[in-house]
Amino acid sequence: MQATTAPTPGKYWQWRGYNVYYVRAGEKQSQRPPLLLVHGFGASTDHWRKNITGLCQDFEVFAIDLLGFGRSAKPKLQYSGDLWRDQLHDFISEVIGQKAVLAGNSLGGYAGLCVAAQRPDSAAGLVLLNSAGPFSDSQPTSEPEALQSEIEADIQPATFQKLLGDGTKWILQQPLAQFLLFQYVRQSWVIRQTLEKVYLDKSAITDQLVEEISRPAYDPGALDVFVSVFSTPQGEKVDVLLKQLTCPLLMLWGEADPWMNPRERSQKFRQYYPELTEHFLTAGHCPHDELPDRVNQLLGDWVLSITKSYKL
Repeated sequence: MQATTAPTPGKYWQWRGYNVYYVRAGEKQSQRPPLLLVHGFGASTDHWRKNITGLCQDFEVFAIDLLGFGRSAKPKLQYSGDLWRDQLHDFISEVIGQKAVLAGNSLGGYAGLCVAAQRPDSAAGLVLLNSAGPFSDSQPTSEPEALQSEIEADIQPATFQKLLGDGTKWILQQPLAQFLLFQYVRQSWVIRQTLEKVYLDKSAITDQLVEEISRPAYDPGALDVFVSVFSTPQGEKVDVLLKQLTCPLLMLWGEADPWMNPRERSQKFRQYYPELTEHFLTAGHCPHDELPDRVNQLLGDWVLSITKSYKL
């Protein structure tokens, strides 16, 4: 069993009239860019607790709850990569005050890519950990949509498919079905079952982790956020974003991820951004939580390697 790591206490920032939760640790470094850690769907700043405590010895580290998740407000909005791009860009401008290296897992990786590609003044570098998002040449059935990549595989299990067949997508757009499905997926035992599918190291699936994911799902507005996943149009394609990207890119892959084929997906990223750096790790969908020491080392060393070209 992995040792328990307490989350770093955070505070709130007002963005467009909403409370946005974030964590800051470590001291400002004159020759090193700050880090901004961005969680995936259903997660929060808590999911980075092992990385915050490890990286803050050498960097100023921020982690943020995307609007709609964690301890941040959950207003009834159309949630999209554009919304989170603007949130992260404004946070970097108003709170961090200088370019940051964005590191994102899954949906958080897609949001970070949107920032780095479309708001380059905010990004000193980009780190993607099993990043979500659709490519232009992807078939809808093989490449999950950006906002659904982390849950589609689990909320449409074989039993749903057998019962509903091709009507699954339509059924899941109906309010009653969405409500019932949300009641189902936010239960602790379902969250644990899902984590057991996507974590290679089962000892990392602690009661603390399950509670950290479950708790925000009972906040007011959580259902509206969940429903938005099924109604929001796809965001900009990953290949389009990569063509706009100008900052250094590091990719860390948990290669046992059952929700995406990391080796195959890696080739697509390389096709559009061949100068990237990447490592494949013996982990699942969330390598930063399964192998925090290894991820912290690879991330930290890479950031130090790009600081020569970093302009303060």
